[in-house]
Amino acid sequence: MTTKTTTGTTPRLHGRDAELDAVAALSERLSSGRSGVLLIAGEPGLGRTAVVERAVRDFTAGRVLHTRAAPAERHLAHSGLHALFSSAPSPAGAPLPGTAPSHPARTPGDRAAGGPAPHPPGREAVTGLAGAGARRPATDRGTGPGGLPPLGLPPTLPPPSGTPPTGLLDLLERTDRNRPLLVCVDDAHLWDPLSRAALGFAARRADSVPAVGLLLSVAGHLAGAPDFAGLPLVRLGPLGDRAAGALLDDLTSGTADPFVRDALLREAGGNPALLTALARRLSPAQLAGHAPLPRPLADGPALNGVVGGRLAELPPATRDLLLLVAAAHEHRPDGCGADAALVLRAARAAGIDPAALDAAERAGVARSAGDRVRFDDPLVRRAVHRGAPLARRRAAHARLAAALDGDRDRLSRLTHRALAAEGPDARLAAELASAAVAPDVRAEPLQRSLALARAADVTPADGSRAARLTAAAEYARLGGRPHRAAELLAAAREGAAGHDAVRGGAELVRGALALRDGPVADAYEALLMAAALLDPHDPQAAQGARFAAMEAAWAAGDSASCLAALDPRPARPRPGDDDFRTGMLAALTGRFGDARGPLRRVLDRAACDDDPLRLLRAGAAALVLGDVAAACRVNARALAAARARAAATLVPLALEHLAYAELRTGRHARARAHAEEGLRTAHRSGQRNVVAHHHAVLALVASIEGDRTLLAGHADAALEVAGPHGLAQAASLAEWARARADLGRGMALDAAARLGPLVRPGHRRGHFAVRMLMAPCFVEAAVLAGECAADARTAAEEFAVWAALGGDPQAPAQLARCRALLASGPEAEALYAHALARHERAGGDFERARTLLLYGKWLRRRRRPREARGRLKDALYAFERSGATVWAEQTRAELRATGGAAARETAGPLARLTPQQLRIARCVAEGATNREVALRLSISPRTVDHHLRNVFALLGIRSRVELSRLVAREETVGAG
Repeated sequence: MTTKTTTGTTPRLHGRDAELDAVAALSERLSSGRSGVLLIAGEPGLGRTAVVERAVRDFTAGRVLHTRAAPAERHLAHSGLHALFSSAPSPAGAPLPGTAPSHPARTPGDRAAGGPAPHPPGREAVTGLAGAGARRPATDRGTGPGGLPPLGLPPTLPPPSGTPPTGLLDLLERTDRNRPLLVCVDDAHLWDPLSRAALGFAARRADSVPAVGLLLSVAGHLAGAPDFAGLPLVRLGPLGDRAAGALLDDLTSGTADPFVRDALLREAGGNPALLTALARRLSPAQLAGHAPLPRPLADGPALNGVVGGRLAELPPATRDLLLLVAAAHEHRPDGCGADAALVLRAARAAGIDPAALDAAERAGVARSAGDRVRFDDPLVRRAVHRGAPLARRRAAHARLAAALDGDRDRLSRLTHRALAAEGPDARLAAELASAAVAPDVRAEPLQRSLALARAADVTPADGSRAARLTAAAEYARLGGRPHRAAELLAAAREGAAGHDAVRGGAELVRGALALRDGPVADAYEALLMAAALLDPHDPQAAQGARFAAMEAAWAAGDSASCLAALDPRPARPRPGDDDFRTGMLAALTGRFGDARGPLRRVLDRAACDDDPLRLLRAGAAALVLGDVAAACRVNARALAAARARAAATLVPLALEHLAYAELRTGRHARARAHAEEGLRTAHRSGQRNVVAHHHAVLALVASIEGDRTLLAGHADAALEVAGPHGLAQAASLAEWARARADLGRGMALDAAARLGPLVRPGHRRGHFAVRMLMAPCFVEAAVLAGECAADARTAAEEFAVWAALGGDPQAPAQLARCRALLASGPEAEALYAHALARHERAGGDFERARTLLLYGKWLRRRRRPREARGRLKDALYAFERSGATVWAEQTRAELRATGGAAARETAGPLARLTPQQLRIARCVAEGATNREVALRLSISPRTVDHHLRNVFALLGIRSRVELSRLVAREETVGAG
């Protein structure tokens, strides 16, 4: 969370660090006698005014002139400049000529108390303030010399009409230059044209006036207007999740129920003004979760209070046309906009001139883009639709329905008819529900969900209504709206009580939601319950529920529950589904020979399938078969199919499966790209469990690339969700990533300590499908650390059994490497050679490079430096091709120890050290003890102590702290 605060009563601004830093930089320029300009742009409610007011409060280096535009005066020539100058205090408290008497400045304490600022009637029109207590008047920071007003401005108003645009600049040049001056204009886009021109003219030439700064705020869509074009710009965006949460906690003193808190944050969409309005709208009982929330949470008045000002000045015909646009957009809630041709047909039929849209475009409310009409701000669209009376909304939908014709638009037409209906209509509900689930109707999941939800609204019977709400919930889930799905399920609960098929469907949706964003043990039970309820009515749906339950058990690392989910044979199985069930049952019970045939048939059918879920199962089958290339291919096809169907829930899942398969093939850069995209899409679709798995994949990539900060961030994020949600697979992958990073840095003891509990028997044992993938790392770490030899041999023998099953093409080479580490003499050398030969067959630079590195170390310890150099150079180049930075650095250190040349040779004082001394110095600089250094370099602690004494003598230092500083300084210089 980012929060800027100051002392005293200054309110906190959450999530605006970058913007406030830009303001602080402007203030620093003024303090040093230079000038500057900053333009703050943002849509209504995002906090432009709050940032400007903070700048006014925090500026203590000089004088401040502060005003806000008055919309009522935007057509009065020079009214903006007049308001700006009127805000300057006059000598001895006298008013400026032609202005109303001044009033006492409101103090921060007054503002904190929330009381109105004292002011005489009409003062807003003179000073440019928006209303009682809305803005502080300009602030005096001192008394100017020579009888001038404290701000140093001449006590005269700008001349009447005809003043050239240089007027403001001329006036600023005549100010007292002994102290800086900050000029703040809030909502500068609402000034009259002549004042805006003068303001822009002065802003573009501010450098000609010492110690004068201009801080302006404008609406986001006007930041590029001619008067402001080219000025340094900071754009305000919606608050992030953490910042919005911190603001809400401030507003509610942290007392909001978690469910209510999530609902408020989701509805506000990062708009701080709307979040404030919604929080204040709720009663204490509603905030605490003891009373139902209003529906909709953000109603017309709340939305209009934030963005309604942009709509109020539009002509009536434009507002009518915008209501049609908003109503058409309701049928496409995914944000792609309204069909322009449909809107214009409906407008003409209603007698609305299509040219009425021009006013909305000029106001930055909506715009035409090709064949769509879009609102620039989603809040404005919601305000237009929800702010209109119900009768007008219904009339707009009726006009849109009348403008649609033909079978192609059947779903849209029926949806608008239902939205226009005044009460239950069984025939319309049946037609709409049928069209919503028809496979020949081209529609995205969210469109189908809206249609089914509206069909439920006009359905008289409870049973049918519950079934339609449940189907709407499933499509909302597929469309990436889990919270909407949960709301629809809650609405369906009462009607579903007496219908097993409907209850089963509801449990299936509930379990699927928990599988992606909740404790997977809960998801498992809900899915098995769904399967039992659905078996007599829909066997295929019941089988899908069991497959999902198996996935939940797999994520939890519970192989017995996986078997339990798959064990019942469905009454009428699909051929592909039965092959998958049979193959996975065989694989989970160790009968890989029996698993290959069924799983290979699943994989073969995937070549001509376009169902994302079946393709994802085929990708899992490919990994079980050890065909990682096929897994990449099939998961890429699943991703394409999910995107084609706009299945927002399945896209991040397909990206997760694809990234993991690419990681297994050694394509780390591709895995990172897909996992990063998956992370974004999983966040957007509210799937924290998928987020955790993407973080785990990215942690594994970071363990290869060597970015410690990135690794720690991804591993911590994965474990933060994996713990409470029971995601054993994600947790095991994250811990594996940390251990592999330790190995890359030569910290074998730490790696062994991390991996030991995961590979040994016991309650902390890692995920059953990941444990064997970690075994080669554990064997390497244990051997290099000189500890856990018995555990290392046990792990190697277990790995040998698993490698023989053919589940991983890299396993035979890794097994030979493990045995080489545990062997000695000629046997070890033969095993290293065998491992390298198996790597040539399996491919994959990274694993081959690890074997080469270990082989090179082995050769160096046996005083065969020439042979070691050849292996180490091969390893170095392979690590560089893989992007494995930290592993490449370890290999360079080994090369230096053999006397071989490597890239990035050291210069400066460190060049005096021998290769072995340099390696020891670097290890000590990282904080390693003598014993840890000895383990890393395979030498004795006494040898380390001997070399370290020589290092201190050669470098002229006396402590490890000095050595750490010297190494850091020299390597920073070398990197530059």
